[in-house]
Formats: sequence, C-alpha cells, structure tokens
Amino acid sequence: MTKARHWILARRPIGTAYDEALEIIEEDLPDLEDGQYLLRSRVISMDSGTRMWMTEREDSYSPPLPLGAKILGTSIGEVAASRHPDYHVGDIVRCYGTWSDYCIVDPREVYSAKISEPAENLREHVGIFGANGWTAYVGVIEVARVKPSETFLVSAAAGCTGIMAGQVAKLAGCKVIGICGTDKKGEIIRNEYGFDGSINYKTQNVQEEIAKLCPEGVDVYFDNVGGAALDAAIPNMALFGRIAVCGLITNYVSETAVPGPAGFDQVLMKRLRIEGFFSPDFYHRGPDINQSLKKWTEAGQLKLPFDVVSGLDNTVAAYSKLFTGANIGKVVVEL
Repeated sequence: MTKARHWILARRPIGTAYDEALEIIEEDLPDLEDGQYLLRSRVISMDSGTRMWMTEREDSYSPPLPLGAKILGTSIGEVAASRHPDYHVGDIVRCYGTWSDYCIVDPREVYSAKISEPAENLREHVGIFGANGWTAYVGVIEVARVKPSETFLVSAAAGCTGIMAGQVAKLAGCKVIGICGTDKKGEIIRNEYGFDGSINYKTQNVQEEIAKLCPEGVDVYFDNVGGAALDAAIPNMALFGRIAVCGLITNYVSETAVPGPAGFDQVLMKRLRIEGFFSPDFYHRGPDINQSLKKWTEAGQLKLPFDVVSGLDNTVAAYSKLFTGANIGKVVVEL
C-alpha cells in the first residue's frame, strides 16, 4: 500500500487567502483497480482556472469541489504501478491528477496521455508543449484569426499564456501591446519577448494608454483577466475587432458576481466578435499543434520563462503567485 500526501480543500477560500483554505494530509492509497495506474508526480502545473473548482458556483465550466476533496490539476509524472494495458511502469504521462506526490489515475475518467514528444525537460510539457502553449496558439491563430499588420493587445502579458500569445501574434505579423503589473515586467516583455509596447495597469490609466499606443484601434484583444482590463479594451477596439476570452481571473477571486463589461454597447456599434475558448476542447489536438510550436522554438522565435518552486509543501505559495503577480511566465512545482 502506498502512502501519499495530498492538498485538500478544507475551506472555501476568501479572495486569495489560499493558505487559510487548503491543507496537506497524508493517507494510504487504495489498491489499484483494473484500468487504473499509480502516478508518481514530478511536475505539477499551477493554473489560475483551478480557482473555479474551489468556489460554490454552479455556473462554472466544472462543478465545484466538495469540501475535503483533493485539489485537482495537471501533472506530469512517472507510472509507478499499473493495471491499465496501455500504461506501463516507467512511462511518462501528462494527466489530470491531484496536488500530491502520488495519485491514482483512471484514463477512462480524466485526461491522460503518454508523452512521446522530446523536450528539454519535463516542465516544457505543461508550458510551450502543453495546455498553455496550445491555448496561445488556438486563441491567436484560430479564435482571433489574426492578420499581418493588425494590432494585438493581451492582458496578463507576463504570465504563461499571455507571454506566449504575444509572441505568436508577433510571429503572425502583428503589432503587440501587453498589459502587465510592473514596469519591470513591461521591460521584460518588450526587450526579451518582442512586444512593441506595454502598459502598467497598477500605475497607468489603462484605457488612455491603449488609446495612445493603439491610435487606430485594437483589432484583437486576448483577454486573460476580464474586469477592468476588459472595460478598458472595449472602447479602444477597432471596427470588426475580435475579443478572445481565455481567462477571467477577476471573476475567479470575486465573492460576488462581477458586472458585465462597461461600454458593452460598443460590441454593436463596432461590430465586435467575442468568443470564449477552453483548452480541454482541443487537448486531443496537442501533438499536431506542437509541430508548429516546435518549429518556432527551434528557431528561437518562441520561448517561455519558468518560475520553479520545489517541494509539495510549497504548492500553495506557488499557486498564490498567479494572483499576486509575483511570477513571470509559467509557475510549476517540481517534486
């Protein structure tokens, strides 16, 4: 019998007080049943969307976790034992697991895929060659349908998906502006990742700055946060502009319903298109999308910084970075 340490949802978090809501426990895992395998976690992906599972809202893209449940998340690990014919001891897999050192995975119930594509290290498979990279690609190329010479605006631009979306848009020939939370992050996305301009939402008037940097209007807004950033973007959209809604961090942490966008009448006046998209809808396309991503990374045109936190005990501290803006790029926990 295997002992495992898990993070559980002990209480509903208020805002970003995750250290008060989540607890780590140890338990004996049950024996494997037919069709299951035991995962030894090596990398745990930190994703802001996990916050929706911690609420009591029933209108999310996934039902809320009950109190006492294990926290779910994308993990990469090694098969330690198996009673599944397609998964063998030693296989490296990416799956929906738990924030834990060991967990039982049933591929019939959750996403699970063996990793065969080469990468410099395992964390790349939850970065460029995982859901965040696929989201950046699909959001920019297929949802927003960017064209050369268009103006592209992205929020949370120094975060994992934002920093890649900006680079993909740049590769497509766009002028790229990023909204982020510090001047230092603005310098990094401009000087190291090719953005044409940046806006500090904490110290600048975002709506006014967008107007200055995008005098002909924003053709595409890639939205990771909703709320005030979306309110600032809509009045600055160009005719027939597109808004690709990838994430809504503002909504995730709010205890009450977030009002709809200000200036919503501009959706009609400017004939805008708003479309939400959700990465599990295209997980099955990952190997194909990775072919394009690999070409860009091998050419040095697409890169991603990692914020690596070591040890399961530090998972909550790592997760909190997504909501305080302490990170640049992809936050992962390595065990």
